[in-house]
Amino acid sequence: MKRRDFVKVAGSAAVLGALPACTPEAGETPFTVWAWVHGNRDHDAGEWGRRFARLREAGFHAVLVGGGDIDRVSGAARSAGLEYHRWFWTLNRNGDAWVRENHPEWFTVSRNLESSLEQPPYVGYYRWVCPSRGPVREYLGGRIAELAANPAVDGVHLDYVRHCDVILPRALWETYDLVQDVEHPEFDYCYCDLCREQFTALDGRDPLDIPDPPADEAWRRFRWDSVTRVVRELADAAHENGKPISAAVFPTPSIARRLVRQDWDRWPLDRFFPMLYQGFYLEDIDWIGAGVREGVAALGAADLVGGRGAGKVRPLNAGLYLPSLDPGQLAEAVATARAAGASGVSMFEMEGLTDAHLAALRDATV
Repeated sequence: MKRRDFVKVAGSAAVLGALPACTPEAGETPFTVWAWVHGNRDHDAGEWGRRFARLREAGFHAVLVGGGDIDRVSGAARSAGLEYHRWFWTLNRNGDAWVRENHPEWFTVSRNLESSLEQPPYVGYYRWVCPSRGPVREYLGGRIAELAANPAVDGVHLDYVRHCDVILPRALWETYDLVQDVEHPEFDYCYCDLCREQFTALDGRDPLDIPDPPADEAWRRFRWDSVTRVVRELADAAHENGKPISAAVFPTPSIARRLVRQDWDRWPLDRFFPMLYQGFYLEDIDWIGAGVREGVAALGAADLVGGRGAGKVRPLNAGLYLPSLDPGQLAEAVATARAAGASGVSMFEMEGLTDAHLAALRDATV
């Protein structure tokens, strides 16, 4: 895997406008098929229309599009019968020149006291802003409100809504010549002045004075809750503008909490897209089903922060990584996710869908 590909793959309350791939029983959530799409290609409306028509014919319902012209791509998606959800990089703000130039203090700080702006871990675009900062949340909330207010946008999709990976998925250790059987300080975030002050006010200790910070439950919870607060405020911004909000999250709640400080089963979102990329974890397709079962159970049992959305069904779409799945394996993965209780699937990414993949997908969703 190329170095830059790492984060590309690892990072709705509204009724879907398109018809479901199969007719659900009364009261059953439709099984929906989505795709992540990189929209920053030089396609005109006609080319987008052809690509989206191909998806719709294969039973897709919606696309999660990052980059590109919103009106052009949304118009093509809707004309093909697909919903258009805007894919938004949240706490990774490497591409945000305004933030980098005007607010270097917003960026997270490692346990080695190095800023991710100046010393990004793993890859050069791993630059993260700190969720504990009110101005960061306000800025991101404004961006989400702007997207949600756009009539061309059917929903907002969050990505990189977490801290930096303190531990990489197992298959990537060799890629970066690392052994991550412990949390190394250069990958452990965030220890900025504000995070330390806030935690000290709550707990009485400076995180840097804790003998073993990775083992400290209160310090782990502080990081989980700081990200959850961001999500809660962004969900409010989307919902106030009448749009659903979803997120790409790490494979299961337990993996997400351990690897990236994500406590996602407690988030007040309308749909969840766990990235069940089995190859990254040296696992097989059955692992996808186990991940779906854990996620669905956690969403059903979670104590939502603030009680928001309590009692509401929160659908889970299993994220599938096409480079690890030939057409037959894709059909098996879809069937496995569905049998485990997923409300649908999502493919990373549209360009990897061959005609054989689409044929297998049609057969798996009838």
